Amino acid sequence: MITLGDNIGAAAREQRAAALDTWLGDLFPSHLPGVSLLAVGGLGRRDCAPHSDLDLVLLHDGQAGIDRIAAGLWYPIWDAKLGLDHSVRTLPEALSVGHDDVKVALGLLDARHVAGDTRLSAELIGAAGDQWRRTAVRLMPQLKDLTQARWAQHGELAFLLEGDLKEAAGGLRDVTVLRGIGRAGIADTMRPAVRAAGLRLLDTRDALHIAVGRRVDRLVAQERGTVAEMLDLDDGDALLRRVAGDARTVAYALEDAWRAADRLRSGRRRGMPPGKPARRPIARDVVEQDGELVLARTAIGPVPDPSLSLRVAAAAATVGLPIARATCEWLAAFSPPLPAPWPPAARAALVSLLGSGAGLLPTWETCDRYGLIDAWLPEWARMRSLPQHHPVHRFTLDRHLVQAAYEATAYAREVDRPDLLLIGAFVHDVGKGLDGDHSVVGAPVAGEIATRIGLPPEDVATIEKLVRLHLLLPDVATRRDLSDPVTISSVAAAVGDVATLDLLHALARADSHATGPAAWSDWKGRLIADLVAKVRTALDSGALPAPPRPDPELLSGDLPAVHLDGDRVAVAAADRQGLLAAVTACLAMHRLEVLGADASSADGRAIVSFLTQPRYGSPYDPVALAADLHRVAAGDVSVTQRVRARAMSARGHAASPRVVWHRDIATDASVLELRAADSPGLLYRVATALDDTGAVLRAARISTLGGDVVDAFYLVGDWSEEAARARVEAAVLDAV
Repeated sequence: MITLGDNIGAAAREQRAAALDTWLGDLFPSHLPGVSLLAVGGLGRRDCAPHSDLDLVLLHDGQAGIDRIAAGLWYPIWDAKLGLDHSVRTLPEALSVGHDDVKVALGLLDARHVAGDTRLSAELIGAAGDQWRRTAVRLMPQLKDLTQARWAQHGELAFLLEGDLKEAAGGLRDVTVLRGIGRAGIADTMRPAVRAAGLRLLDTRDALHIAVGRRVDRLVAQERGTVAEMLDLDDGDALLRRVAGDARTVAYALEDAWRAADRLRSGRRRGMPPGKPARRPIARDVVEQDGELVLARTAIGPVPDPSLSLRVAAAAATVGLPIARATCEWLAAFSPPLPAPWPPAARAALVSLLGSGAGLLPTWETCDRYGLIDAWLPEWARMRSLPQHHPVHRFTLDRHLVQAAYEATAYAREVDRPDLLLIGAFVHDVGKGLDGDHSVVGAPVAGEIATRIGLPPEDVATIEKLVRLHLLLPDVATRRDLSDPVTISSVAAAVGDVATLDLLHALARADSHATGPAAWSDWKGRLIADLVAKVRTALDSGALPAPPRPDPELLSGDLPAVHLDGDRVAVAAADRQGLLAAVTACLAMHRLEVLGADASSADGRAIVSFLTQPRYGSPYDPVALAADLHRVAAGDVSVTQRVRARAMSARGHAASPRVVWHRDIATDASVLELRAADSPGLLYRVATALDDTGAVLRAARISTLGGDVVDAFYLVGDWSEEAARARVEAAVLDAV
């Protein structure tokens, strides 16, 4: 049995490779001419992880009996419980497959002699390298397609909380691709930063294998702490930040390599002779050369303009062209620090960069890879690659901020000050990672940044306000009763003016879209738009919304009455407690999620109305739903017995729920806010518990974000007695 050892680092990987070489050499038949064993993959590169598979090629000159020789090698490997990827080929066969299959061609570049005929192995290794250099440019499109398909399947390692260290974008597979492109002479791909990133990713995979005790490449949450400890890192977040930084270094290097390959291929197609490339002016001090932006000769002097790096970045993002590597290196080395406050040219360039649209993201990443962002914004180092653990977030903090600025460009024409919208979107979450409410602690940090870049005091105050209130509209729209005048007047007082309201509305949408698909929906957009319209009216004229009146048809006529109108469901029945809970259960049975609920009584009638959305995207059957709602409203409990049983058995245990009381944000009620993990039947259980305590529920607002809920229940009365609040709170928590 082969023992590979549980150690981490390049030396340990070399030792494992040496041990495997010795063991495989002992398995190989001695004195056998015309046959050799070569290692490819991790063993070929001598970077074997503790539980790596073996990738082996049995090479022969066409002699008989090769199947018997192969069986004598493969079966002992399988008996040793080692994973094995193997092939048996002659030299012409190996080269023929590698000629058109880029994956095989890349694999052969790692081929290393292990045992047998050294001459035969050397012939394949030399021929495979020569063939790759001749065919690599032709195979680049195939390699790029395969790489991008893998990225689409596995995502970007830098932004994943549980990424695949090998297959995700920026992972170890991409390091292998970079090595192959470098071997072809297309680009200088394995620069020191890339080599260091690759070694750290290998160390992380070593630690992960040891922690789990088997081959695994996905860094799952439960293993982060152990892996971080093995790598002498402070905690799992430090590990995520290191992996993200390394993955971004690798991914950026590969994007740069693709550009080099594209330039080489396009030059060959056009038959361009070698010589001096043409230069085209793009902006002040910036010209295009061979599809990249470089500095004009007049820009290079003993004292460069401090705003030069920002102006180059803005030009690159605006025209959608990359900045040449040499230009980035020169700017990083020779650009002087920006004075405080920034000169107008630098401030204008930042706004142009943030508002450049699709060109912003790749340009920002380029500048970040070369350290230019740190020179502009000292706060950036704290935010770079900071993980955001809530599952609705798809990006790290730094990328989220840049993405928010990108998303904000869609709303720039809706506001009076698009420049403040872009800057506000870019700094709205700068308080994350600091102690306290990130909106509150981030406002002065954003103010410092705004002051440094040269905004006047009144604009600095606006930026601070945007950061402090950036969650106000989405939180109120999804958690509060928008028909309550107190809700509208409190938002109007906080916002202050219509111009700020428009900025906050645009920022809320940009922030949600930058967060991820789970943070936005059509119903959320409608609720926020409704809130903004009512607040705008209050700011313009002082008018507040009148309390809503039920549909007149629900106030008269036979009972029970059911009205269905798209996502609106309303039911009237003889006045009784429990109607809201019963209808909620019926809606759940028809796979409708409740987003908001209102309850009232008039003339002996109980009236409940709901805002709903299909749970799985399929519309409900109105005939079946109306029939079941009639039966429920008439008191037929058999319709909801199955849902009730499931709801009462689906209580969550994953997280501790919390209740928060708000006694001054509604006209005639106090708000009980429940924060808990979502579970089937949760709203039914809570509504039933409130009914059992005798609390009168007039409205509910249901807000689900990922696997969590923040549900607000409007309970009629002031609820000033602590004992009464404690009794209701205990009942709700028990129901959860």
